[in-house]
Formats: sequence, structure tokens, C-alpha cells
Amino acid sequence: MGMHSVELGASGTTPRQVVAVAREGAEVALSSEALAALRRARGFVDELAAKPEPVYGVSTGFGALAVRHIPGDDAEGGEGLRTRLQRNIVRSHAAGMGPRVEREVVRALMFLRLKTLASGHTGVRPEIAEAMAKLLNAGIAPVVHEYGSLGCSGDLAPLSHCALVLMGEGEAEDAAGTVRPAAELLAEHGIAPVELREKEGLALLNGTDGMLGMLLMACDDLARLLTSADIAAALSLEALLGTDRVLAPELHALRPHPGQAASAANMRKILHGSGLTGQHHHDAPRVQDAYSVRCAPQVAGAARDTLAHAVLVAERELAAAVDNPVVLDDGRVESNGNFHGAPVAYVLDFLAVPAADLASIAERRTDRLLDKNRSHGLPPFLARDAGVDSGLMIAQYTQAAMVSELKRLAVPASVDSVPSSAMQEDHVSMGWSAARKLRTAVDTLSRVLAVELYAATRALELRTETTGSSPSPASRAVLHALRESGVPGPGEDRFLAPDLEGAERFVRTGALVAAAEEAVGELA
Repeated sequence: MGMHSVELGASGTTPRQVVAVAREGAEVALSSEALAALRRARGFVDELAAKPEPVYGVSTGFGALAVRHIPGDDAEGGEGLRTRLQRNIVRSHAAGMGPRVEREVVRALMFLRLKTLASGHTGVRPEIAEAMAKLLNAGIAPVVHEYGSLGCSGDLAPLSHCALVLMGEGEAEDAAGTVRPAAELLAEHGIAPVELREKEGLALLNGTDGMLGMLLMACDDLARLLTSADIAAALSLEALLGTDRVLAPELHALRPHPGQAASAANMRKILHGSGLTGQHHHDAPRVQDAYSVRCAPQVAGAARDTLAHAVLVAERELAAAVDNPVVLDDGRVESNGNFHGAPVAYVLDFLAVPAADLASIAERRTDRLLDKNRSHGLPPFLARDAGVDSGLMIAQYTQAAMVSELKRLAVPASVDSVPSSAMQEDHVSMGWSAARKLRTAVDTLSRVLAVELYAATRALELRTETTGSSPSPASRAVLHALRESGVPGPGEDRFLAPDLEGAERFVRTGALVAAAEEAVGELA
């Protein structure tokens, strides 16, 4: 199947498939292997449900209420209690508050829950998984709220809001983006509301799917932003007449971090053929460039290695079947703690640190470009007529404000824990909170890099005017593409916000990376 049709087997999925479903609207199908696994596991659950012994999630209450045994429908006085139990857990746990989360997050968490259902370790009937696939394919996105998950017992409230819609209750967004009653939307698409049986309500709620989905999308975004950071740093180095000798591979081989080598190689490619690099040896006694220029590969490279670790954790989580209890291959249904979000929460927090630091070093390069005392001949604030014009003075203010915000977002969420469920759930991961702030950090980093790019391209054009020397072919390609996108070059002061917004769009959409790669080939 192509990227716009993803088939789920019992063995899991890939990061690329998750992004395709979440962001590109790829449709989902269940393989015959997955359906067989679902039927097999359900058989085990049905056998246990018929026995008198209590089994957590099948014939007991939940959390601190697990001490209560719920008799089967055929027991005296117990008619319908287990059906009510599963329906009630969904209704009561759909207790989110605050703003709605983004459509792509909802699609990711639904798809990842479906991935776990398809593993055959949750014990739900095939029709439950098929209904969730139909919901995704119809473009129905349940209304999920910002607050409600502690990242332990999984993302309970967010997943409950999705399960509620499967039952034909609550609200959801249609493919056009209009919020409507779930019952209406299901009927419109011919999807029958599900009637939950033993274990099924719990199985729909008990996973790390929201935080994992946000991690996978953040990794996808950061991979592009790291390449963008290398390009912007190279343009700043060139505009500052810095030396590219510090990018030599033999220097980076002395400290064999793979990310550092990749970033240095990217910058070398961008700067190849430049007529500007190294000119400071002729006009000033500069032996070496400032840290923000000279150490760019070390900082961006460390961020790359951090991202590689996060991707490894995400891939392991993608291979997992997170539920409690789980159905094992030998038919046992066992309680466990695999729903604890700590592995995902830690890397979500970890990624917020290099996002903040990448922004910090980019802001320092921007400030250097604007300061006539440190820019080696560029006009103050890159203004056309300094004093009459303020140039990019306040663009750097905006960038500094965002860097400060990123530093606050780098404070970890996963070190916090607020006990819940009458102390039964006495240590939680706060992974959902870590994911939410990382999404903000990623968006903010793209804006910070956009300001550096905007300043560096203006500086390169001004430098070319004054020196007659030409930037590298890759730099010229980036300049041309940015100007073609509608972001103008140097001139008198003008309404600056639209320019910055255009530069941010150029970075966020991948147009920056595409322009550079058109000139030099694939970048890391």
C-alpha cells in the first residue's frame, strides 16, 4: 500500500506511517494477520470472563476500585453490569478540560491506539478495531482537550474522549473542521456505534498514544529544523566573513560524535565556493571566530544525537503493546505497569533542551550580525540609513523573547508527579504535559531560526554590495528562493512582521532545505 493507505499488521508500524496518518490523512486498513490476532486474544478474554475468579479489567472495577468483583450478565442480580462497567469507564474518564488539541494529535493518538489493538494483546473484538479504522478514514476527529492526562495509566482522558465518540457520544470534528455531535457524524458515514463488552472500555483508554504521537511528530519536525539550523548558521558565518576551516572533517574526527560530523558536513557543503569566508584575515587580526559561529556544529550536532536517541525510544515504543492487563500469547491475562509514560516523557523533556539551546546560539549569531562593533563592516542593525532606519533591531527583540520562552519550556515536566486514584496511582509520568510543551518549543524554534535566516540573508546581500564578493552557490540559491517566496531584501524600514512571517513559513514548510539541496544535493 502507498503512503496514503497504511495497513496495520500485528507487528506494529513505522514513524513515517504515523506521520502519514496524522498529518497527511492516509487511510488505514487492518491486515488479515491483525484480524486473526484480535480474534485469538478475544477468545482468551471470553474464556476468562466466563469463570468465577475475578480478573482485573474483565470482571473488576478499575484503579483504586479494582477490589470490587463485577458478576457476569448471567449471575443473579448482575444483569448488564459488565457492559455498564465498560461504558461507564469511558464516560467518567472523558473528563478533559481546556482548549482543544490539534487535529493531527487526535489522529495520531487514535492510530496508535489502533496499532496496539491490532497487536492482539488487548483482547478487544475485531469490530472495535474496525470501527476505529472507519473513524480515521472518515476524517472524524474526536474533540480532545488540553488537560486530563497524567501520562500514567496512559493518556486516559484524551483516549476516553476518542472512545466516547466510538460509542456515538460526545463531540467530534468532521473532515471540514466543523464540530458536531458524534452520533450525527457516525450516522452520516454509516458507522455503527460500538457496544463495549468485557475489557474493551479499558483497552481503548490505557496507552501512551498521545504522548508518543506528539513525540513522533516532533522528531519529524526537528529533523528538518536541525538541517535548517545548519544552513542558517552557514549563512551567518559567511555574512560575518568567518572561516570555514573549522569545519574540516579531520577536526571533527577528533571528537567522533556522529551528529557533530553531520552538521559540519552540511555547513561545508553550503559554504563551498564562497567568496566571502575567511576575508577577515585581510581586514582585521581575527585568529578565530566567536563561539556562536565556530561551535555551531558542536551544538547542532549534540542536538542531532539527542534526536537520534529520542527516535530510538519512539521506535521501541512503536513496537510495544501498551495496555493493562495484557493478553499474553499463552492465553494468560496479566496486570503490568507498561502504561507508565516515563520512557517517552524523558525524551520529550530531553528534546526541549536542545531546542532551547539551538535557539540560543542562533540568537547570538543574529545579534552579532546586527552589532556594528562585532559584524566586521556591516551597517548597524543591517539598516539602510541607520538612525533614520532601525533595521532589524526589534526583530532581534522578538527573537530574544522567544529564546527566553524556550528556556522556560526546557524545564522538565517528567520530574513532577501528583498522586491520583486514592494513592493507587501514586507516581505518574506527566508525559502528556512534556509533549504539549515540546510542540510549543518546536514551533518557537522554527521562528527563531527564521529570524536568523532573515538577518543572515539581508547581511549577505549588503556584504555583496560593499565587497563585490559573491556568496556560495548554495547561499545564492537560498537567497533567490527566499526572495521568490515573497520575502523582500534590504531597503528602507517597512512593516516587518509580514517579512518575518514569510521567513518562518519558508523554514517551517521545508522550502529552505529544498532550496539548499537543489544547489548541493542531499543534506543530513
